[in-house]
Amino acid sequence: SVNGHDQNSVYGDMQYLADQKIAFGQLTWRKEVKNHDILTGLAYRYTYYNDNTPATEQSSHTHLPGLFIQDEITIHPQHKVLLGARYDYNSVHGSIVSPRVNYKWNSKDNTQVLRLGIGNGYRVANVFTEDHAALTGARDVVFTEDLKPETSWNGNINYIKKFYMDGGSVFAIDASAFYTYFDNKIIPDYESDINKIIYSNLDGHAVSKGVSLNLDWAHTSGLKAMVGATLMDVYSVENDIKEWQMLTEKMMGTWTIGYKLKRANLSIDYTGNVIGPMRLPVLGPEDPRPDKSKAWSIQNIQLTKHFHNGLEIFGGVKNLLNWTPTRGGIEIISRAHDPFERIDDPNLLAFDPSYVYGPNQGIRGFLGVRYNLF
Repeated sequence: SVNGHDQNSVYGDMQYLADQKIAFGQLTWRKEVKNHDILTGLAYRYTYYNDNTPATEQSSHTHLPGLFIQDEITIHPQHKVLLGARYDYNSVHGSIVSPRVNYKWNSKDNTQVLRLGIGNGYRVANVFTEDHAALTGARDVVFTEDLKPETSWNGNINYIKKFYMDGGSVFAIDASAFYTYFDNKIIPDYESDINKIIYSNLDGHAVSKGVSLNLDWAHTSGLKAMVGATLMDVYSVENDIKEWQMLTEKMMGTWTIGYKLKRANLSIDYTGNVIGPMRLPVLGPEDPRPDKSKAWSIQNIQLTKHFHNGLEIFGGVKNLLNWTPTRGGIEIISRAHDPFERIDDPNLLAFDPSYVYGPNQGIRGFLGVRYNLF
């Protein structure tokens, strides 16, 4: 495969010009030997990247040849183990080894599945491509060092249980827990200097851990429901100081309730989510905006009329509660009236649009037509 991306964009009076080209090829070989399913292969990726930001002094040419192998071992029809490892040689960052181990158990009737996994990985970040907030404000962007690839070790456990009830309804439980430990994490620093965004590799470690639970129910009458919740703790530790990661909630809930009127060929879907509080980037103690958001919810409803010829007409309302971050009179964009800071007033805060954590559109209706060919 070969692909390219050429970007020419403007943020205020600042241009962002970026060019990326990627070529990728992979050769795999698979062999089954008794209870072993072996997959191995060679891969090669070439990446050209250049932009006009302080992070890229000159264009980069990265060669990434790699070798991988995995073996799925069937210990028993209900027990499988997957062992895998990958070796890559990055022409800029050197050798990288990524092992992983996975285990799967399922009951004889396939109503229960248990999965365990552990492995590590790495990621080379292009800061401005991934974090456009660095370009949208009046802050100076500062790099204190050449950024190293982020590396992580992660573990997870997942359990699924299905209940088949009398009458044909199905109820399912999907529970998971995860833990990821990061080295060289790249976290933008908005707080050390309110006029700068400082990028560097974390001199310490970062952790993302949590649990999630999803309940899914479907009835033969046409009624179905799904409710899910996730609790997370995402933080970094540097100089023995633990800090909650900015713009990251600790709790999130989602739900979907749907009902299909079979005789009328009409579907009704009610969906929504609840997002817990998160830490927000403020411009020091003089910033009147809260440094922590309140919990908020987005809820939607949609009706869909199905016709036998494949035609569907749908409509509904989005953001039923008409919630936006500006509710309560909060000005989420600092100095929005003077983004180029032409007013010389030391009492005014700097222009800063990084305080965005929710939708900027309130309640609205929609109507659409869909035609299914097959």
